[in-house]
Amino acid sequence: MRRAGAVPALALVVVLAHLATNLLSPYGVHRDEFLYVAMGEHLRLWAMDFPPAIAILARLERGFFGDSLVALRLVPALAAGALVLLAGRLARLFGGAERDTRGAALLAALAVALSPLFLRAGNLFQPVILDQLTWTLALAALARLVALDETGTASATRRWWLALGAALGLGLLVKFSIAFVALPLVVAVGLTPLRRALLTPWPWLALLVALALGSPSIVGQVRLGFPVLGQMHDLQSAQLEHVSPLGFLLGQLLYGPATLLGLVGLGALLVSPALDRWRAVGLTILGSFVLLLALHGKAYYVGPVYPTLFAAGAVALARARTVAPRAGRVLQGVAAALIVGYGLLTLPLGLPIVPPAAMARYATALGMQAALRDNQGELGRLPQDYADMLGWEAQVAAVARVWDALPAGDRARAVLIAGNYGEAGALDYFGGRFGLPRAICACGSYWFFGPGDRPGDVAVVLGAEPADLAPFFAETTVAARVDDSWAVERHVPIVVAR
Repeated sequence: MRRAGAVPALALVVVLAHLATNLLSPYGVHRDEFLYVAMGEHLRLWAMDFPPAIAILARLERGFFGDSLVALRLVPALAAGALVLLAGRLARLFGGAERDTRGAALLAALAVALSPLFLRAGNLFQPVILDQLTWTLALAALARLVALDETGTASATRRWWLALGAALGLGLLVKFSIAFVALPLVVAVGLTPLRRALLTPWPWLALLVALALGSPSIVGQVRLGFPVLGQMHDLQSAQLEHVSPLGFLLGQLLYGPATLLGLVGLGALLVSPALDRWRAVGLTILGSFVLLLALHGKAYYVGPVYPTLFAAGAVALARARTVAPRAGRVLQGVAAALIVGYGLLTLPLGLPIVPPAAMARYATALGMQAALRDNQGELGRLPQDYADMLGWEAQVAAVARVWDALPAGDRARAVLIAGNYGEAGALDYFGGRFGLPRAICACGSYWFFGPGDRPGDVAVVLGAEPADLAPFFAETTVAARVDDSWAVERHVPIVVAR
């Protein structure tokens, strides 16, 4: 394989690895994926409580490709491949006319391709991988603007300002967390020579492009009374309060030797004379990191900056060869070997390819307890994402048996109630094959889907104990329980309430 084609080939391998994993995986649909599919079925572009890109994609994927796991996760797989390509392209940009730019591009691409952070994100139909992609596109556009600031033509500069606006606008359609790169980016522009462009119309047009593309997210919040504020409060109280600044920093170590490559890249962007022209990029990334650290963000929230940092770090190592050729060559080789070795060692943490029992033994043998902690900080047997892919179809099948056992008159007026969005989403996703009606749930996005049109004086309730239902029903009977020692929901009651 010629090195000139190594990065595109690696990106293709990443895409194919995800598709093959989803074809053969011993795991199923993830809790969050059920919700995003349901959001696609209730798509109201200008009245969504959540940025609608994921719901739009869910509607399109199911419409064109059906319900298979491969079809559901096609877009994340393609996005993962695009991140590999972008890391390589950024390394070529940062390296300029350097002789070993191709080697640096391959090292940066390897760091993305084999990172458990990007492997996990690329294997789930969630906004995370799209968030990583839009941040990287925005940083790449900023890097292009810096490169063109002194030598570029006016038309090229205008084009990249608009590209930056488009990347930020798409990011706003994906997750509101795009603000954590947009705000530092504005500050970085003001602190660097790029501020001269503020006297031209193009940064302001870029802002208009971003707001126009992201307007469905903004309008939805205004129309629904800013549900994002409640979501942030719930996230803070249930999950982020368990994340300390030290935990955020130590969480970066889970990404292995590539983290060191990223730190080298950040240092090079901030202080290296060879890369100081891209200081605006480094300041943007540093600002994002500090902002998320101060707000007790989860470790993976800052993940979108790493493809850019890997590119800068790989170029810095390549340039070391011009100072000390032999030592630089050894340093590059060691970095590549460590990244590949760690990537292969942790591959089962990035791709769901090992069955639960073997996965539990493997994770324990690795001693990586941080990878087994759930959102509340509790230590589980499996990584939470893996446990969240288990047990759902069995729950729905058990609900169907209880439903079918109801008298015909009861079934005609009964409703299905779920205790959380995972249970509700699973009932909607699998329920059609069992003849079940749509679920209702007073949680998250399901609240905005409404209660349906059935009377509801009889209910089959998944995931709530009789004591929880007593204030609302005169009679409650546990009809079944679903046990699964590997799933997040290990002992789930099914109650008939009247």
